[in-house]
Amino acid sequence: MEDIVKLYKTSKETSYNFILCTVGSLIYAGFIYFLFSVEKEILMSILPLMLYVVLFGIFYLISALLFRANAMGNMTLINEEQFPHLHQIVIDGSKKLGLESAPEAFLYNANGIFNAFARQTFGRRYLLLTSSLVDAVSDEQIKFVIGHELGHHAAGHLEFIGFWLRFPARIVPFLHKAYSRQCEYTCDKIGYFISRDVDNSCTAIQMLGCGCQKLNGKMNLFAFEKQENLVPSTSGFIAELFRSHPRLTRRVIALKNARLFD
Repeated sequence: MEDIVKLYKTSKETSYNFILCTVGSLIYAGFIYFLFSVEKEILMSILPLMLYVVLFGIFYLISALLFRANAMGNMTLINEEQFPHLHQIVIDGSKKLGLESAPEAFLYNANGIFNAFARQTFGRRYLLLTSSLVDAVSDEQIKFVIGHELGHHAAGHLEFIGFWLRFPARIVPFLHKAYSRQCEYTCDKIGYFISRDVDNSCTAIQMLGCGCQKLNGKMNLFAFEKQENLVPSTSGFIAELFRSHPRLTRRVIALKNARLFD
């Protein structure tokens, strides 16, 4: 189903990814050239900075190793024996998107945090759902949420090489945030592809702002869309520049107006 991912991937995501990878590659190349061309005295003077970079890499690797231990020991693994209905959604969605294997999915208590996450470490794929989110959304809405997170894996947003190629380009103001927002638009459309229900997909997004199970079925999606017109143009634009996710009203409108393929 790579064709589905290609159909749903936004053109801006592709463009931003190309720019980020190109800039990142140039920075790496420039750094390597600097190491081999600079005088020994200058190289010794920046040795502490290089040490910090190495320590950061070591810290990243250690945290990745500890993640699985923490997940297995403190979260609830979703499988055939534990919450099989959620497990089946993950399995079915992974097959539809052409993933070689389904991510390991976990449900965990985030003390009220209302979200879902995709993560990849050492080639292992993970999908995490907070208990507050699962409490508040319907079975049809959770299909969208799971589909959205599977989309990050299917679209390659978490691939090791791509992540590290893009990483140095974060020095370019706002560029990586813009790329991240486009990734979210892509995954919203992939989430629809898994749920096959535009209304439930859009209300699942709205629930991220509502978060109230009691009022879930009473939300007015049209009224929520109209809130976008009340966002101040200047401050709304500035606020968006610093966000890794588009504001929820824009995500709902974008999904409803998107070309959606079955």
